[in-house]
Amino acid sequence: MKKKGRSSGSPSRSVAFTLPGGRLEDFDGTPILSLVYGPDRAVGLALKRVLDILGAAFALVILSPILLGIAALIRLREGPPILFRQTRIGLHGRPFTLYKFRTMIPDAEARLDELLALNEVDGQAFKLSNDPRLTRTGRFLRRTSLDELPQFWNVLRGEMSIVGPRPPLPREVAAYDLWHRRRLSMKPGITGLWQVSARHEEDFDRWVELDLAYIDRWSLWLDLKIMARTIPAMLQGR
Repeated sequence: MKKKGRSSGSPSRSVAFTLPGGRLEDFDGTPILSLVYGPDRAVGLALKRVLDILGAAFALVILSPILLGIAALIRLREGPPILFRQTRIGLHGRPFTLYKFRTMIPDAEARLDELLALNEVDGQAFKLSNDPRLTRTGRFLRRTSLDELPQFWNVLRGEMSIVGPRPPLPREVAAYDLWHRRRLSMKPGITGLWQVSARHEEDFDRWVELDLAYIDRWSLWLDLKIMARTIPAMLQGR
C-alpha cells in the first residue's frame, strides 16, 4: 500500500529528513514523498504488540517491589495522591489517560501558566529543569525516570508501546504545525529515540525530526536497540 503526502511546515527540513523512509517523486513540479508499507511491516507491528504485552507484564511483575516502595515513599513523604493522571494524545490523535508517579505538588497544573515564560523548549512543548512545583521525592524520580514506570499499565491497555514517540498534551497538539502531526502516526512510547539521544535538546522541531526518523526507519531491531540504551541512560540520570 502506498501513501502520498505533501511535506509542509518546514519543507526543506522534512523532505530531506524523511527520504530514508520513503521515495521522493515529482508530481507536476511538486515534490511528493511516497511511503510504502507492505505485509512485512504489518507483521512487524503485530510482533511489536506481542513484545509490548510480554515486556510490560514482565516489568510490572519483576518491578512490583520497586513500584510498591515508590508508592509508599510518596505516601509517607508527600501524602496522597500517589499517582498522577493526565490526558495525553495517542495514536492517530486519540486521547487517553496516562499514569505516572506523582512528582509535583497537588495544584501543579493550576500553576503552569505562571511558569510558561520560563519554558526551556523552543516550540510546542514545556520543559523546566528546576521546576519549583517538583516535590523532594519527585526530583529524584524525575532524574532517574522512575516516575514513568506506571506507564507499563498503559502499554498493557494498548494505549502506549514500550518504544515510540512521547505522548503529547492536547494543548501541544493543538499548536502543532502540519508536519508535526505525523508523529501521531505511531503509538506513543515510554522511551524513544530522542529520549536516549537528545533528551536535553531545546528545539522541539529536533524532537519531532527524531520521532519521524524512528517512524520511518522502524523495526523490531531498532526497538531493541533503544531499549538497550534506555537502561544505562536511566542509571546515569540522563
